Amino acid sequence: MSAANLLTQLAEHLTSGGIEVVDCTGTLGPDTPILQLPEDFARNTPKVEIHKISEYDDDGPFFAWNWMVLGEHTGTHFDAPHHWVTGKDFSDGYTDTLDIKRVVAPVNVLDFSAECSKDPDFLLTIDHVKAWEAEHGEIKAGEWVVLRSDWDQRAHDEALFLNANETGPHTPGPTAEVIQYLIDKGIVGWGSQCIGTDAGLAGGMTPPFPAHNLLHANNRFGLASLANLDKLPAKGAILIAAPLKIVKGTGSPIRALALVPKG
Repeated sequence: MSAANLLTQLAEHLTSGGIEVVDCTGTLGPDTPILQLPEDFARNTPKVEIHKISEYDDDGPFFAWNWMVLGEHTGTHFDAPHHWVTGKDFSDGYTDTLDIKRVVAPVNVLDFSAECSKDPDFLLTIDHVKAWEAEHGEIKAGEWVVLRSDWDQRAHDEALFLNANETGPHTPGPTAEVIQYLIDKGIVGWGSQCIGTDAGLAGGMTPPFPAHNLLHANNRFGLASLANLDKLPAKGAILIAAPLKIVKGTGSPIRALALVPKG
């Protein structure tokens, strides 16, 4: 079958509802949870601000539009390799230079939501991933891998979403061994439903923050604050996670969309 025929069939399935478009994106606005780093460690991203320019009034009689204060790594967002020091030397490591075809890829949804509901510090291990592959099939090169934790159900409350106390943040994520295993398989990137791609306690791992450290050292991508992964199958969906083409952008809020076959 030719590529043209495949695209024609895709269009027909989209029109008929045979393929569903699932929005994997959280709402972006003043109440969107923002990563909070220790003030003596780093400067934080500001809260989202949306300001009206005009709305059919004296400042613009026929049109409505706004201006915004917005961090690159806010809400459902994309981490480009240049986001982390280990990825700083890739010429194609910015949002305006990356190979855009890589961001449209099959997605493997690793559902460990039950485990995460019982333990907010749940860590995904090699044994977890291999057991998932034995049940659902091998994770292949050029694919996305995302951890379903159902953490998006907390996104209405920043404190609940960040889940931090005097011992630090407590959110699920991968071990360093898992990230290296997936990189060796040739994945395009790793995604999470939490505020970042790493577990809350990842600062104490070796290397620290392994998802950031290892992914970006190998020119791979990260996705954070994903939503509605419970609406995706373990395999069989296509994830579209395209960042804005920001000049030398280290990342970008995205509208993450999944194409999911019905029936």
